[in-house]
Amino acid sequence: MKVSELDLPEGVAKVLEEDGIVELYPPQAKAAPLALDGKNLMLAIPTASGKSLIAYLAALKHVLERGGKVLYIVPLRALASEKYDDLKKFEKLGLKVEMSSGDLDSPDPQLDKFDIVVATSEKADSLLRHQGHWLNHISLVVADEVHLLHDPGRGPTLEVTLAKFRKFNPDLQIIALSATIKNSKEVADWLNAEHVASTWRPTPLKEGVLLDGTVHFTDNTRREIPGDKDAIFALIKDSILEGGQCLVFVNTRKSTETLATRYAPRMKEVMAERSLEGEDRIAEDQGEPTTVGKRLQSCVRKGIAFHNAGLSNEQRRFVESNFKKGNIKCIVATPTLAAGINLPARRVIIRDVHRFENGGNVAIPVLEIKQMCGRAGRPRYDPYGEAILLAKDEEERRFLTDNYLLNDSEEIYSKLGSEPVLRSHVLATFATGTASSRDSLMDFMNSTFFAHQTTMAGLEDAADNVLEFLEREGMVRTEGDLIQATFFGRRVSDLYIDPLTAVKLRDALREFKPQSSYFGLLHAVCSSPDMMTMYLRRADYEWVEQVLLLRENDMLLKPPEDLDQYEFYLAELKTACSLDDWVQEMEEDELLKKYGMGPGDLRNKVDVGEWLVYSMRELANIFNKDAYPVLTELMVRIRYGVRHDLLDLVRLRGVGRARARSLHNHGVRNVDQLREVDLIRLARIPKIGDALAKNLKEQVTEGKLARKAEVPGEQAAVEVRKEIKNEGPKDCRQRSLLDF
Repeated sequence: MKVSELDLPEGVAKVLEEDGIVELYPPQAKAAPLALDGKNLMLAIPTASGKSLIAYLAALKHVLERGGKVLYIVPLRALASEKYDDLKKFEKLGLKVEMSSGDLDSPDPQLDKFDIVVATSEKADSLLRHQGHWLNHISLVVADEVHLLHDPGRGPTLEVTLAKFRKFNPDLQIIALSATIKNSKEVADWLNAEHVASTWRPTPLKEGVLLDGTVHFTDNTRREIPGDKDAIFALIKDSILEGGQCLVFVNTRKSTETLATRYAPRMKEVMAERSLEGEDRIAEDQGEPTTVGKRLQSCVRKGIAFHNAGLSNEQRRFVESNFKKGNIKCIVATPTLAAGINLPARRVIIRDVHRFENGGNVAIPVLEIKQMCGRAGRPRYDPYGEAILLAKDEEERRFLTDNYLLNDSEEIYSKLGSEPVLRSHVLATFATGTASSRDSLMDFMNSTFFAHQTTMAGLEDAADNVLEFLEREGMVRTEGDLIQATFFGRRVSDLYIDPLTAVKLRDALREFKPQSSYFGLLHAVCSSPDMMTMYLRRADYEWVEQVLLLRENDMLLKPPEDLDQYEFYLAELKTACSLDDWVQEMEEDELLKKYGMGPGDLRNKVDVGEWLVYSMRELANIFNKDAYPVLTELMVRIRYGVRHDLLDLVRLRGVGRARARSLHNHGVRNVDQLREVDLIRLARIPKIGDALAKNLKEQVTEGKLARKAEVPGEQAAVEVRKEIKNEGPKDCRQRSLLDF
């Protein structure tokens, strides 16, 4: 079917034609008329088969012909950016597209000005909690990667969000997009949706297992790979010499770096070394060189890269964009890349089918292996795709073929039924008025995928236990059959933190005294379930316990008497020490080595830490106003990784912790002194240079600096300076750097 045959708004077919899309793939041809007709749709087809286009067409129909509004939900921020860029191409037709992520304590009323909003599932849930009036105008919700309902982390949030939208507006159209899963029909039934499933792919996929230099494909064909002692590099070299690109999937971050670094010198066998635009920036993080960054820079020059969650966002984007451009021929990655952005290659190599989890090696699910295999074959670039697993002997070859390549993906199951998961969502149903009694809560729960798959019995017991917890901790109150959220409960729901996190922060605030150290606040934040605590290595016990002895009086939450819980307490303390080292300006590379993490891990700790300190500050308005100014300053110190004396300088664009300290050490200690310093002298200060010196001078001229402070995420720095002068707390909404 040709695109021109569809009932599309005027101009849509032309925009698609400009992008090379003239004819629909068979699954698209079946799904498009249903989507355009306003029917709920569950579309389950392989990676790179054009799922997103169906959602785009329905979105354009709603906006351009029906005057509706569209919310496009994705699991990852990187995916949100990708969908946003795709949809921006249609703005020439008169619609407006926006991406919403980050600050989870805002209704974002400005989104009312946009026709299509792309958001992560957490942001969509947060918007529902804040009850922005513009949500009432949404006529279509797209749930991309809906098979992630089975993910223990993100799945329940997506599930509850879809259930709420269906409850608020039964006439709402829902389009769910998924990889091929065994029970996609069950998801369709839950959503009361038409079901379209197919295994068709635009680029044929050959799946096989490599053993002793021969790939045995499932279609009974074979391929000989030119000999090499290293089987993986033999596959990489063979593919690149034929004009293809490779993705290699391994099960740990360390393995991604180890393999890429090992193969980098050998890449000269297939391509010449080159310099890539912007490569110098990836060697640094916030102006400081890091070992990981230097290692990555060395690899990408040779045409290979590693990719994992330990990299910074800028480093990951650099690798992804240069792979798409063909400058990088091979990426060694963890499986998270397979569930991320659209990054296909001609050949996918899967080294590991097990990973370390819950204290032992466990098999990676077939669904995840299929996700990795699905990255093979670039539509319009490759005539075929190859996905290859590795075997040591004939028995393992047969096992991999039968259990992974010839097997169906597992069924997906709701993960909503546990009490830790339910805590936040049950509170939110009362805080937003979705439920006002136990019966109405259970009625809402009965509309979830969990209830559709099983019975309500287990869910009711878990929900009752959560209700008891929320009432005991003062987040809801019961009067007869009526259940209402308290002010404390509503604020916790708005802040988008786990109610158990709120309890820990509240208890710490009650212990805080005006003369107390900020370290106790840091530890309280790191003791919460919303902060992923660091693993306690054997060598850590001695120094962490030494910290506890030295800072025992600073702790607002005292060590538990239970020995089993004591180890968790030490892990929380280690995590707090990492943030303390950060705000004390320990050099980033030294900090990464001390705690055994990458730049991306540090960014995550900083982002989550900043958000939780902000949340604690908001709760200080209820439980202990003396802590408010201390938390306000700590929030900004965590954001920039600086001591108190640099708070004025980090307000400036282009000035991070390293440049601010360099300015301070050379006598430029605040904005007033920067205004007075000679331009030539300023440029000669290490890490500044001519261009930045000129830019800084422009910023500190009258009026420029004030406008800079209005940028989201910077206003808090100005508030710190005011509050330190006892001007009192202001209503500044922190803009979180949190990247869900």
